[in-house]
Formats: sequence, structure tokens, C-alpha cells
Amino acid sequence: MITLTVCNHKGGTGKTTTSINLSAALALSGSKVLVVDLDPQGFLTRMMGQSEPDVSASSLVMFEQDLQSPPPILRLSTFDLIPSSPALSPALRRLTKPTDVLWAKEYIHSQLTGYDVVILDTAAAVTVYSLNALVASDLVIIPVLPEYQPVVGAEQTYQTIKMVQKSLNPGLTEAKFLFTMVDARKRNHHAYRGYLREKYGEDVMAGIVRTCTTLSVSSHDGRSVYDTNPHARGAIDYANIAEEVTTLFQDRFGHTARSSERDHENQPTPVKG
Repeated sequence: MITLTVCNHKGGTGKTTTSINLSAALALSGSKVLVVDLDPQGFLTRMMGQSEPDVSASSLVMFEQDLQSPPPILRLSTFDLIPSSPALSPALRRLTKPTDVLWAKEYIHSQLTGYDVVILDTAAAVTVYSLNALVASDLVIIPVLPEYQPVVGAEQTYQTIKMVQKSLNPGLTEAKFLFTMVDARKRNHHAYRGYLREKYGEDVMAGIVRTCTTLSVSSHDGRSVYDTNPHARGAIDYANIAEEVTTLFQDRFGHTARSSERDHENQPTPVKG
């Protein structure tokens, strides 16, 4: 099983759109995918057409000491989901110990076996939840709109990831920039793409996500771009990104994003969506 975090300290960079459509692309290619919404504002949960869950049926259970209850998994059209709850915000007050960055890692490895990929969607801020995601991850993708403020935020995120990699998670082998909402007509988009590629080299993904109306439409009614228009530019781009991510899994971890049939037999039973 591979754990992947989608993270950027700057909002409005296509982070949640990437979590949804990359997850769908990986699932359609044969992977068993679980998405965990760790954003207290629950954008991904709402974008997937889910109402606010009870606290006991949300991702907050990952930060509780009781591991007896089954994971609160919802089965969606292409991937499974553990939704977010606004209760994540007040819970921050009690998650202040240094060891509180380890909850997600422990929960994923003890309770979420049977998936090929677990994708963690995080808020546009440095919180104990985003740090938990980084500590639990094998790979991090940083969506970045190629404009000034998003690029600054992406570079700050990259430094946070390197800090976590050095001190808390040496198993975090990759942090990759992913250009999103790319408009080939804009000179500044060309300039910032060139800047990041020159400075960070192979840490910038080869594939990009172009501007696509279907992405914005599909991301507000509980569907991925593949449910709306599988031939749209966004669908093609995220399929290419999924292929690139799968290659990273193979190169860095020695296997693809598909586990054995035996692993699938151990998958937790989802609750109804």
C-alpha cells in the first residue's frame, strides 16, 4: 500500500480537484483507492456530494485512541472516502503533543489495510493534520498554479516536506510539484514553469493539468471528470498524471499501485454512501 498526500500551504491551486481526479484515474486504472479528507472545512467531502457526517463517521476517528470501531468508509462511484467534519477544528486544541503527528500513520497501517493507494487531502495551512499526513506518506504531490503567490506557497510547502522528511519521516521519498490550471497563452505561466523546472529538476512532474471547464463543473456535483466527460482535457491530463504516479511507485517502491488479490480480501467493509 502506498500513502500519498496532496498538499499546498496556498489555497486555490487545484489541490482538492487533484485529489479527486487523480484518485478516480488511479481507480479506473485498476487500483483500489481510499481518499481521506483531513481538511476541517471539508471541501472534498462536499464536492463529492456528501453531507456533513457525524463526528464518529468522519476522519476525526483517526485521532482517537479507540480503534475498536470499523473505519467510517463511504463507497463512491470510483473510490472510497473517509469524509471530513468541522469537529476537526476544535479538536486541534488537544492535539498539541509532539507524538500527535503520528496518529494518521498508526491508523492507516493498522486500520486501512487492503487498499493499493490511500490519498490524504489536506487544508491550505500547516496544521497537525497536514503534518500527520506528511509523516504518514510515501509520496507528496504539491499542486501549483504557475503564478507568483502559488509558486511561493508551493516552495514553502516543499521546505516543510523536506523538514518532515529529515526529522519525522525518512521514508518520505518524493515531493513532486504538479502544475495545474496551466494556460499556454499566458507568458507568466511559461516563465514560472521554467523557473520551477530549472530550480527543482526531477522534483517537478513531467505532466501538467491544463485549464478545463469540465474540471470545475464536475467538481461541484459529486462526480469526477471521468463521470462527466472522460474525453475532456482534464480527464486526459489526470490520466497521464496517474500513469506518471504509478511509474514513480514502481521505480521507488518496487511495485505498482495495485496490490495482490489477497490484500483486497482484507479490505475493510465500507458503510453506505
